[in-house]
Amino acid sequence: MDEGERHELGMKTRRSVLGDAHVDRAEANKTAFTSDFQDLITRYAWGEIWTRQRFDHKTRRLLVLSMMVALGRWEEFVMHVRAALFEGELEPEDIKEVLLQCAIYCGVPAANTAFKEAADAVAEYEKASA
Repeated sequence: MDEGERHELGMKTRRSVLGDAHVDRAEANKTAFTSDFQDLITRYAWGEIWTRQRFDHKTRRLLVLSMMVALGRWEEFVMHVRAALFEGELEPEDIKEVLLQCAIYCGVPAANTAFKEAADAVAEYEKASA
């Protein structure tokens, strides 16, 4: 696969995982300074890693959520919580289970922050699903 094909596959995967609205915003906000980075993550994170066959997207979402908790990357964590809920692969109970697991392996303070950070997205999702 050449880099153009990898970018195309990455963009398709990125849209599938994060949703069109998020990707459209990211694309609209690209600058000369950030465009090479956006291209890099589209080709490699989305076109190379997220397309590997061993794990499905749901499993990868669960891994990403737990890694974002472990690293304390709250903006990225919230983005992935929102995408996981609204793109249909996870439910609030799935996220709760990940965060309970994180409480043991990442620490209670990290899980406490994660529950707080995820709460708005979960409430918005539950309201939209009612």
